[in-house]
Amino acid sequence: MRVRITCWLAAAASVAAATLVAAPAADADTPTSYSGSTSSGGTWVADVPRAWNGTLLLFSHGFGPVEAADAPDEATKQALLNRGYALAGSSEGPSTGNWWTLGVALDDQFETLAGVRAKLPAPARQVIAVGQSMGGLISALENEHAQGRLDGVLTACGLVEGADPILQYQLLGQYAMSRLLAPGEPIKLVNFPGAAAGSGPAQGLATGKQLTEYAQQAQRTPQGRARLALAMAFLNTAPWAAGDAKPGPKDYAEQERQQYKVQFTTDSGMTPIELVELARGYMEEAAGGNASRTAGVDFARELGRSPYLPQVRALYRSAGLNLDTDLAGLTATADIKPDAAATRWYARTSQPSGHLTVPQLNLHTISDQLIPVQAEDYYGRTAARAESDPLLRQAYVERVGHCDFTPAELVAGVRAVQHRIEKGRWDDVATPGKLDAVAKSLDLGDAAYIPFRPAPLTGVAPTAG
Repeated sequence: MRVRITCWLAAAASVAAATLVAAPAADADTPTSYSGSTSSGGTWVADVPRAWNGTLLLFSHGFGPVEAADAPDEATKQALLNRGYALAGSSEGPSTGNWWTLGVALDDQFETLAGVRAKLPAPARQVIAVGQSMGGLISALENEHAQGRLDGVLTACGLVEGADPILQYQLLGQYAMSRLLAPGEPIKLVNFPGAAAGSGPAQGLATGKQLTEYAQQAQRTPQGRARLALAMAFLNTAPWAAGDAKPGPKDYAEQERQQYKVQFTTDSGMTPIELVELARGYMEEAAGGNASRTAGVDFARELGRSPYLPQVRALYRSAGLNLDTDLAGLTATADIKPDAAATRWYARTSQPSGHLTVPQLNLHTISDQLIPVQAEDYYGRTAARAESDPLLRQAYVERVGHCDFTPAELVAGVRAVQHRIEKGRWDDVATPGKLDAVAKSLDLGDAAYIPFRPAPLTGVAPTAG
């Protein structure tokens, strides 16, 4: 039994094909449901089972229509309720508002927590923040601002690197595509348009469609495939596509073919590149402008940090192209500069510092078409610099897809965090072997936790200028 969680951009465009499988029927009584509102104009919902175990899960939903939710999907919701967990979550803002809700999300979530606490039949023994995709970023930020209101955090497929790195590496890849695949063509990459309310997402989507069209043309020739590989290295595109066997470590042509499939094809109405450009439009509107840059970026240096450098070099040689010439050209013509006010807004609302206050477990699939698994390396380094790494654990599922977790894997994650809260130590509960064994013992579907170490995130190193 597998659940493909509808989250972040897939949910945003209302195009993700969510396959929800009902959890096995249990003897648990029908939960008591509550609802309320927040000061931002948002709403919240909660469900409390009669056989409540004393733990409340505060859920943060992914990027998409601003609607209150207290679980990622119905199957996982039922699995948690059957095991005695109370669930709560807000819309993270008014339903008429921007889908990038970070400006109000933390306030709304903590107001929800206060409202639900007033309804509970007894004081909560534990409160665990749970978030998926954009909600994973919200939950990580809740950790940093918990002030005693949380006991632990579980993120799944989270944007834990934060808004600034996401937008930065995406821009480098999109800029490389526009310059190398469509030189001279008027492709707007930022300021959609001028962060004017209501028009940004449509403009972003239009850019995404342009980039998809040029990528489809490029994929037909060796030269186009080589340059696409370069752009996808900056995009941190996974080389493993749904329905295909993993390519070999030196099968560079097959790696590129699967990366192309991951980034520029779809069975849901929009390609990933179109979805991320749609999101940039929303994010720029929320921040009031563009916070990313190409000006001052040394593209050769950034590619030198990429795990895909050998692949790009090999494909350039096969195509008879000069990689150094293309990289120098990208650096010479790069002129996009960030808006200072937008940069400050993201820093204030959407960027983790890594200063954890409670234990946190992050889950990620190893091939994620929207938020690459390399984001976990970036976040792990951020937490280590803040000396919070003893509180953090990260675990990986061998599967293709953004937020493609089974209820078994998610419940096992919750139980691991709960163990850390109760025992004051992680022991082995966050190791892949233990998580996999616990998940498979739950009779909630398959599990695929594996030992894994993600590569560094390309395109986010400090730049000059």
